[in-house]
Amino acid sequence: MIAAVRTFIMRSSKPGQPSIALILSALIVASLTIAPPAYLLFRIIDNSSAAADAIFAISTLELTLRTLAYTVTVTALATMIALPIAWLTERTDLPARRIIAILAVAPLAIPTYVGAMVMIAALGPGGMFSDLLEYDFPLPIYGFGGATVVLALFTYPYLLLTLRPAIGALDPRLEEASGSFGYGRWTTFRRIVLPQLRPALSSGGLIIALYTLADFGAPSLMRFDSFTRVIFVRYESTFDRTGAAALAFLLALIALSIVALEVWTRGRKRYDAIRIAGHPKAEQIRLGSWRWLAYTYIGTILALTLVLPVGVLSYWLIRGISAGEQISSVWQELNETLLVAGFAAIVTVIAAIPIAILTVRHSRFSLTRPIEVLSYSGYALPGLVVGLSLVFAGIHLRVLYQSYAMLIAAYVLLFLPLAIGAARVSLLQVRPSIEDAARGLGRSRWNVFRTVTAPVAYRGIITGGALVFLTTIKELPVTLLLAPIGFDSLAVRVWSASSEAFFARAALPALALLVLSSFPLLVLEQIGRRR
Repeated sequence: MIAAVRTFIMRSSKPGQPSIALILSALIVASLTIAPPAYLLFRIIDNSSAAADAIFAISTLELTLRTLAYTVTVTALATMIALPIAWLTERTDLPARRIIAILAVAPLAIPTYVGAMVMIAALGPGGMFSDLLEYDFPLPIYGFGGATVVLALFTYPYLLLTLRPAIGALDPRLEEASGSFGYGRWTTFRRIVLPQLRPALSSGGLIIALYTLADFGAPSLMRFDSFTRVIFVRYESTFDRTGAAALAFLLALIALSIVALEVWTRGRKRYDAIRIAGHPKAEQIRLGSWRWLAYTYIGTILALTLVLPVGVLSYWLIRGISAGEQISSVWQELNETLLVAGFAAIVTVIAAIPIAILTVRHSRFSLTRPIEVLSYSGYALPGLVVGLSLVFAGIHLRVLYQSYAMLIAAYVLLFLPLAIGAARVSLLQVRPSIEDAARGLGRSRWNVFRTVTAPVAYRGIITGGALVFLTTIKELPVTLLLAPIGFDSLAVRVWSASSEAFFARAALPALALLVLSSFPLLVLEQIGRRR
């Protein structure tokens, strides 16, 4: 029976066209992402006049422009942080660069709302540094500037994780050819290397932009009125949620427009100039005395994103213990977080692979672009909207309501683009001629993927799983809405304690989040070194 189905699938697709199995897999995954927008449409249609008033208000136009400027600035700043670090750790002789590479990704494990609280507590008016120096520095910690800096500092690892594999996989012969024509290092980087990094830059930048659009914690604490903060306030302060649903639907349209713009401007360029076996690696750039400037730059970033949060959290924890406050164990929350995040990462990677293959190998297929754009819809919405849409569905499907299956499904909807983007970057660097040669020898599509494509692209696939794992363990709104009875994650514990100003109780689970995130990052770094 299985052999008959496999034969049908193989014979049901024309040469050069995606197989029926691939199309169906991608369609099934993309169709599941329609649930949150469908929920919003239901709310809007139910009271269309109120929805129209909310969308076409002058304040909504101002909100849209303000949020777009905020998103563009965060993405640009994160790129300026990540690109130098990726280049220094992959292509230079910077001492301890492997350790630096691991530490530079670690801020991804710190929730943005924790980062915002730490920045306010340390650098804000009346904060720890003001008390220590007995002087209140007038830092612009609140508003547009503060929210932008916090989001950029704690989201740049998304770009770093996609840039480092891409830089490591570049074919050095292109740079050697450029040097033989008399071009300097900067000209070679600008005209040869940077265009080859476009898939990694666009994938990581797109993830950061969508994360910025949907994030609520940091803008709220920084007192910046972004789309998500206004939506959350409307949801919580009014009984009629039509206006909030209308704004959420508009936010989804903006996010999907950004995705569509990136897809349609991607072009038909080839990016499979990967270093082949037997060819020497690219020569490492000797920094000389410039290494001290590199250390200063990286040290400043790590001080703000790691040393400061860990120091402030440790201070809260030690002060709470010294004051006799009861600090309960986090073993149960740690185990539950690890279990759910692990399942979510595995399921999300499996769901992302068909869409990534379709976008890379069959970009001219008529359904490819709509499927890819749809797959980003869940990530473009606030977690509250995704959670409420699944609650609405779960009420009608009582079997799944408040189950682990629905919680993991929500994580898949939210974080599917993380896995797609990372897998797509690695698949782009696999030569299609190698796959064609394997199929010409009689191997099936599945065997070609298993024995040829996956061994080359595995780093990106595992990177996607690590991104999903790291993002899942700190997700808050969806966990609060959909968690089964008795389930308590580290993120929920942190938020519950910090929202009531019990900073000592929030410190231990926050530190546990950072420790838990270090394990997949270490595994990812070991894989990169072996490659």
